[in-house]
Amino acid sequence: MKKPYSGSLLALSLLVSSSAFSQYATDAFRYSEINQTGTARFQAVGGNHAALGGDPSSISGNPAGLGFYNRSEVTFSPGVNSISTDSKYIDRVTSAAKSTANVTSASLVITSQPGFQRKWKRTSLGISFSRQQSFQNRFTYQGLNNRSSFLDRAVEDANGVGWTDEDYNRELQDNQGTYRYLDHAYYQLQTIYPTNFVSSSEGYGPPYGRDDARNATLQQGDFDSKGANTQWTIAYAGNYNDKLYLGGSVGFSRIRYEYTHMLHDSIINATVFHSTTNTEDLKATGSGLNATFGVIYKFSPFIQAGLSLTSPTFTSMRETFNRRVGANYIRGSITNDNGQDIGPTQSSVSLVPNDFEYSIVSPFRASAGATFFINNNGFITGTLEYVGYSGMRLRTNYLTDDENKNFRDNNNAEVKDVYKNVINARLGGEYRFGIMRGRLGFAYIADPYAERLDGIKRDKLMYSAGLGVRVDRFFADLSGTYSAFKSTYTPYTLEDPTRYFTANISNKPVNVVLTLGINF
Repeated sequence: MKKPYSGSLLALSLLVSSSAFSQYATDAFRYSEINQTGTARFQAVGGNHAALGGDPSSISGNPAGLGFYNRSEVTFSPGVNSISTDSKYIDRVTSAAKSTANVTSASLVITSQPGFQRKWKRTSLGISFSRQQSFQNRFTYQGLNNRSSFLDRAVEDANGVGWTDEDYNRELQDNQGTYRYLDHAYYQLQTIYPTNFVSSSEGYGPPYGRDDARNATLQQGDFDSKGANTQWTIAYAGNYNDKLYLGGSVGFSRIRYEYTHMLHDSIINATVFHSTTNTEDLKATGSGLNATFGVIYKFSPFIQAGLSLTSPTFTSMRETFNRRVGANYIRGSITNDNGQDIGPTQSSVSLVPNDFEYSIVSPFRASAGATFFINNNGFITGTLEYVGYSGMRLRTNYLTDDENKNFRDNNNAEVKDVYKNVINARLGGEYRFGIMRGRLGFAYIADPYAERLDGIKRDKLMYSAGLGVRVDRFFADLSGTYSAFKSTYTPYTLEDPTRYFTANISNKPVNVVLTLGINF
């Protein structure tokens, strides 16, 4: 008989599985991908930060841009994020949508008095709150699966552990009736069961099975996430002789991410269980620190170039994972020799929450760009942006020394295998007519995956436009950004990859931002 694992050993077995690796590598990427930030003005011109100044977006972008200020300023930027998705799963396409309001940014810039007799003309101090990432998402998927159901995941887990039914009962008693793992919960709901007699003392053991295994299953899933990566930034910049602009900043980031996923399996022509459900949710929070140095040089009144270097963000994460499973039992389908119903008395059970703490080192970033001014009628600006995704790192001190080392080594190897360094490109422009401004922008966000997964290229195209009005002490800008990209979602995996399916998702997010500002 195989004895029950200790909690530590089973935790280790879960951590060193390939699914656990990819989970945390995916987490590192999720919290590191920054597509477009800033005020409505900067978002309308494609998110270009490298070689533009005189905007509060410079505080968290290229801080050298603060050197262009000649008077102080306060801004506030509310926004609305909307996303629509179309998901193809097996044989069907389903659609979903979601919209949320938020504060995109808020800032204060305080500028010193000009020093006309000095080479250092002026300095500026900037403080800003900015929304670096949005984790708002919603998609649904549905399809008729004639190869497997989510219960097969629990069957494989049970066969992997190899316990008898007596082991499961002892485990439940030792842990005061709590359910720690997926196979434990589904076993107690009687949706999976042992098929091989071991002994009179131990009862039955593996291999495990489930009822109606040959029946098709209508699978319906719903995924909903929310949260953001926000940052408070303090920046300082100076202007040397109206030619050279230097600046630096320190950013204090805060991550809040939550998701809920529910998978409902309806068994066609069921004889024991009409359906089963698996509901899971994750709540994660983190705090991080980074620094940026920037420079902009004005070659002439019509041409200037800029460079910014941003350190990795060092983030400490804490998360809690919850799972609840259920089964809709057909009364009278499980009976004893006397014909009495001995089926499950519970329709659903919750597993013990899983808490974990770890840290992420996000990619190093560098941006270089140039701006060309068209007299006083406007400008065209472009940026190339390097992001070192293969340099992301993960570690933890939450487990034993050996487990911590395995977590670090295996997850960092996974990052190197899955992700690559990329160069993103941005292009935008502004045209001025009186007090009005018209803006257009475009951004290409490169596919960060080293190999094409699930046959999908994951680069993103972002199109932006905006209008603005500026008078002596007040300005208002409005922008809209539309993007389109592909992604995938796999509800569960099995040992045989031909037995499970992946949803292919078309994502179409729209971001609208309004910036209001006052000069003083």
